Amino acid sequence: MPYHEFNCSKCIPERKKHAVIKGPGEDLSMALPLGYLNTIPGVISERGCAYCGAKHVIGTPMKDVIHLSHGPVGCTYDTWQTKRYISDNKNFQIEYTFATDMKEKHVIFGAEKMLKQNIIEAFKAFPDIKRMTIYQTCASALIGDDMQAVADEVMEEMPEVDIFVCNSPGFGGPSQSGGHHKINIAWINQKVGTIEPKITSDYVINYVGEYNIQGDQEVMLDYFKRMGIQVLSTFTGNGSYDDLRAMHKAHLNVLECARSAEYICNELRKRYGIPRLDIDGFGFEPLSASLRKIGLFFGIEERAQAIIDEETARWKPELDWYKERLRGKKVCLWPGGSKLWHWAHVIHEEMGVEVVSVYTKFGHQGDMEKGISRCEEGALAIDDPNELEGLEAMEMLKPDVIFTGKRPGEVAKKLRVPYLNAHAYHNGPYKGFEGWVRFARDIYNAIYSPIHQLSFLDISKDEIPADKGFVTRRMLSDAGLGEDVRNSAALRQYTGRMDCIAALRKKTYPEFLPKPKPAFLEPAGAA
Repeated sequence: MPYHEFNCSKCIPERKKHAVIKGPGEDLSMALPLGYLNTIPGVISERGCAYCGAKHVIGTPMKDVIHLSHGPVGCTYDTWQTKRYISDNKNFQIEYTFATDMKEKHVIFGAEKMLKQNIIEAFKAFPDIKRMTIYQTCASALIGDDMQAVADEVMEEMPEVDIFVCNSPGFGGPSQSGGHHKINIAWINQKVGTIEPKITSDYVINYVGEYNIQGDQEVMLDYFKRMGIQVLSTFTGNGSYDDLRAMHKAHLNVLECARSAEYICNELRKRYGIPRLDIDGFGFEPLSASLRKIGLFFGIEERAQAIIDEETARWKPELDWYKERLRGKKVCLWPGGSKLWHWAHVIHEEMGVEVVSVYTKFGHQGDMEKGISRCEEGALAIDDPNELEGLEAMEMLKPDVIFTGKRPGEVAKKLRVPYLNAHAYHNGPYKGFEGWVRFARDIYNAIYSPIHQLSFLDISKDEIPADKGFVTRRMLSDAGLGEDVRNSAALRQYTGRMDCIAALRKKTYPEFLPKPKPAFLEPAGAA
């Protein structure tokens, strides 16, 4: 087993089995790190908790719901506005967050009375919202508050409202994935089957495991609409609470993120006989195959193929343009869970980049298996890395860019490694044919940004390096510095000017931005 031991973690020998380098000709039995285990004390894990997995990932994207955390205010604050789960309800679920704000006295004497008061106050403050989800935290779970009894009492007094209770304390699992499971099962136990929907098509689906990050869902819904498919509910991006109560009437469950939502799909299959079909909205080939599978299920393959042909003809030339300029660039693929394997192979095949490392913070063994099987030999696979291990990996691998979350991404910047937000995107959506090109464009801009290349200059030394990234000497000379490029005082004065950014942005360097550019890359109205 080719385990990799980080120097920073030698004092924690258990960590050695959580990192593996994929060797030549090795199968998964020889290149699989341990995963989805309880965090080892002392590693300073960056994982989220089960409460975070339930509220932040699954629950919060519901658009017409008051999301109330029964616990200290820090819990709800930590899970507020950190992802771009947009909605057509004026982003109500992003704009507001609610907490009972438990204090020490409530832990000692109980907080059920305060919870009821908070529920009523929240509904009165937002009279147009008639639905609520209450999330349990560690504090309210440890003292044993009966949130369901309080919710039932409020619903009896206010029959126009409906309340869903999710018992998902932070300690409820090894990571946020434990919370995914809890809210999936709680929703089907409490709410599915309590409303009968209006069916308007012969082809009806639930779109499951989709959270509408920067509009991802809208891209996919457009394809479904063009195929004549009715999307009964979306679990849970831009999802309506009452629509999600009617999931039992779909003909097919179309599953996007298996790590967060396969549980409810499996239960819908067991309880209501609804088949599950896993799809992938990222990448031209995976998306095309997914649309064909859905079309085959309903017997409307020709509709799916028409969309594929039209979209491919429109966007493939632009994707190929970026592929030529990204070929061979090294990428650390460090997302949360399912994007590990959604992206690992397709970014190599369709964008030309080399995946030199994969990691997951809360994925299960199955996620790591799929991810490792789809990346190249020599890739470093890590389960539940911490900040020091991430820094050491970047120093060793020297990637051109990393795809990760905002917190580790900001750490990467300290090493002058650009990053793209794998969780909430930089300039999404990234799903769909156009979205995939947008993703390639963001990668290109991150790697070839003149401002990023300028960060390699060390103005604290007398000698200014001239061999970093872009041809630095010429880049500065073109911007007006001339022979003063080696004069650190002049450089400090130059870099302090706000117009240096604008000047550098206007420059075109043939070796990195070949001409002529395709017409679709020229600005509107350009000659």
